[in-house]
Amino acid sequence: MGDNPLTISISKFTSSEYSTSRQVMNKKRILLKIGSNTLTKETNQISRGKIEDIGRQIAKLNSHYEFIIVSSGAIAAAKQFVKLEHNGEEINVKQALAAIGQPHLMRIFQENFRELGLFTSQCLLSYADFEKPESQENIKNTINVLVANNFIPIINENDTVSTDEIQFGDNDKLAALTAALLKADLLVIATNTDGIYTKASIKDDAPITIASVSDISVLEKEISLEKSSHGTGGMQSKIEAATIAQKAAIETRIVNGLKDNFIIDALSGILEHTKITV
Repeated sequence: MGDNPLTISISKFTSSEYSTSRQVMNKKRILLKIGSNTLTKETNQISRGKIEDIGRQIAKLNSHYEFIIVSSGAIAAAKQFVKLEHNGEEINVKQALAAIGQPHLMRIFQENFRELGLFTSQCLLSYADFEKPESQENIKNTINVLVANNFIPIINENDTVSTDEIQFGDNDKLAALTAALLKADLLVIATNTDGIYTKASIKDDAPITIASVSDISVLEKEISLEKSSHGTGGMQSKIEAATIAQKAAIETRIVNGLKDNFIIDALSGILEHTKITV
């Protein structure tokens, strides 16, 4: 019987071997976190156009960067298809919605990315995975093999067993922990603002972006505690994520994911955003 044309050969890399290979290729690793408001474009459904925009940019940057994605949006994806009847706790309903929506979300990523010649893979993580050395090593090895074979890992919290990000962070903290574990060169957090604004400018209804800062305590004085419509994090969780990344010597950029070409424009300095240096 002939070879199956759909069979994909997976290389076997250890973490150390992959690190050496990555240095030779001279690719920088970007951990891209995409919030729910970015994926829905602040509507009530996942935007295929926005996912296509993200895929198109990744394809253009592929020769110089490798991408790992932490994506929210499973609950938003489920709400397009179902309305659950329940008498229990709201958090349990959100967990159920996440379980329904996750495969739909991955299908949308897969379909749109595949048209651009990009392969995707799903990884579900929980905070317990970051506390055990064996689990940490398994995460690193698995994701390094995926990336080495040109599969883009798309990571989400395993919401059926963990509720931290559903309640508090919209995957911001998960993204930062993953970036630190995988030794990313850059953490890009896509949200629905042009970065972090000064508090005074928000009061004046004329937002001014804080362009660059290394002292995170400066940002903490400027943020409000309001949370966005679909997301659960707000700017507080993004600053906490940037703190984790900074301790791991990783620069963070908070960018407006609602804008087309936001990754490329942020990297080139065209797009106004907040850069948190190390």
